[in-house]
Parts: sequence; structure tokens; C-alpha cells
Amino acid sequence: MHMHAKPSGGMQRILKFSLALTAMYIAATLFFGLRAHSLALISEAGHNVSDFAALGLSFVAVWLQARPATDQRTFGYQRAGVLAGFVNALSLMVLAVWILVTAAQRFFHPVTVEPHLMMMVAAAGVLMNGAIAGLLYKFSGDVNIRSVFLHMLGDTLSTAAVIVGGLLISVTHLQWIDPLLSVIIAGMIFMSSWSIVRETLHILLEGTPRGIDLAEIRTAMKAVEGVVNVHDLHVWSLTSQSHALSSHVQVIDMQLVECEAVLERINHHLRDHFGIHHTTIQVEITDCPTVDGCSSPPKPDVVDGHSHHHHGSGHSHSHAH
Repeated sequence: MHMHAKPSGGMQRILKFSLALTAMYIAATLFFGLRAHSLALISEAGHNVSDFAALGLSFVAVWLQARPATDQRTFGYQRAGVLAGFVNALSLMVLAVWILVTAAQRFFHPVTVEPHLMMMVAAAGVLMNGAIAGLLYKFSGDVNIRSVFLHMLGDTLSTAAVIVGGLLISVTHLQWIDPLLSVIIAGMIFMSSWSIVRETLHILLEGTPRGIDLAEIRTAMKAVEGVVNVHDLHVWSLTSQSHALSSHVQVIDMQLVECEAVLERINHHLRDHFGIHHTTIQVEITDCPTVDGCSSPPKPDVVDGHSHHHHGSGHSHSHAH
């Protein structure tokens, strides 16, 4: 059984619009940040450069996901979005470290900033980043888009902090407020990015999808009439919203047509109760030898310098696609 994610045209349009807005804001933030001597604004410009790259990478990933599967890439490019989310989040963590180092230097070597210019540019940023975050929110179930959504949401909050900082500087004339804000912004960036890195790395390493209990799946499969045992069970994610399963299922001695009915009932449970739409299930009459729950490969015998594999008889193989 196959289910391939189909990227939305609306998602692509929002990403294009977001790219254009972000490019204009980067130019404005960098220009006025240099004029105001504000590290907080310059760090915002750098953050928005990473946002622009993140949006661009996500757009390419969405485009790649639309490409069909081939003999070389049998699952197509579904993982492109996961990889984009991983790279986006990792780049943000690097940026957060750079902001922290630069802010630390400014604590020891204060620079006078222009708070009114800071606040005007930051106010424009709150409006832009908030609008983009709002547009991306409805697609945030996808880990690729969620990584960009977190970028933009973090920008909205950190830019709002710049406004508060500019106001405090104008009242108190304490210049260390600017690098302090940068430290807070960097901390927010790092924490939100770390959660995305963990999630995408878990998917890329073929980990069991979060929220799925392998023991519960095994119990549900064994509860199907005719099933004796379930082993060599693997569940992994193609994308954050698309999961796949492979397994060996031992059944009582039955006709092939009865095996098909058992497979249908198993797939019904997996689809309706666990949201797993892509399954590959091997049906066996005799149980395979297993090690740690996985099927043991046949051991080759070497005869005249050649390897010969002995396969056990009595196995009925049936795959659900």
C-alpha cells in the first residue's frame, strides 16, 4: 500500500511571497542596523538571512517532493523536506552561537546605539514576520514547514524584544541592554532549533515515529484471526506525517486466498488505528529463526570456493503494496 505526500500549490505560493518579503526586510534591517550601531538589529538581519535561506531551501524541498518515484529513488523525494528542516535548524543553531559570542564582546566594549531607529525598523519586522508566521501556521504539520514557521515566529518575538529594548535604552541610556537582548534572542533561536534537529535526525535515522507504540502495533496485528506470531517488525517515517511498516507475520496453515484476507484485516487496523498507509508484510506458515526479534539471514555454505544459501521450505511469501 502506498501513500505519497502531495505538496500543496498554496504552500509554494506562500513560500514565494515570504521569500520576497524577507529579502526586502533583510536589506532594510542591515542598512538601518549599521546606521543605528545596533547589534540587536544587525543580528536580526543575520537571522533573517538564515530565514531567507531556510525559506528557499524549503521551497526547493517542496518542489522536489512533487517529483515522482523512480527505480533509483523508490520512495521519490519525500525525505527532501525532512533534510531541509534539519539543515535549516542546524544553521540556526550556528547563528545563535555567533550572536552569543558577538554579544559577549559588546558587554566588554559597549557601543552607543540609536534606540528610536531600532524601534521603527523592529516594528516593521514584527508586522512582516508575524504575517509570514501566520501564513505558514496552517502548513506547520509538515516538519519542513514547521522549521520555517519556528524561524518566523522566533523572529516575531525577538523583533518585539528589540522594540522593548529600544524603549528601555531611550529611557535609561544603558547600552548593555542591546547585547543582553541579543543573548535572549540567541537563546530562543537555539532552543527552538534544537527541537527540530532532534525530530528530523530521528526521522533520518529511521527511528520509530514519535507517538507510535511498537508493542501496541504488534498486539493489534497478533489479534487478527489466523495470526500466530509477528516478528521482524519495523516502523519508520518517510516524512513527519507519512509512516511505513515492514514485518513478518506467521499464520496458521491456510490457502493463499485466506492469507490475502488476513493481510487485508491487518492493513485495516494499521491504516485506521495507527495511520500507517505504506506496508510490506511477509506471510509465513513456518516461523523464521530470529535474533532480537529480527529474521536471521541464511548462512552460506562454502563449496568449491562458492557460497551457497539454503532457504527453508514451507514459507508462504505475500506482500501488501
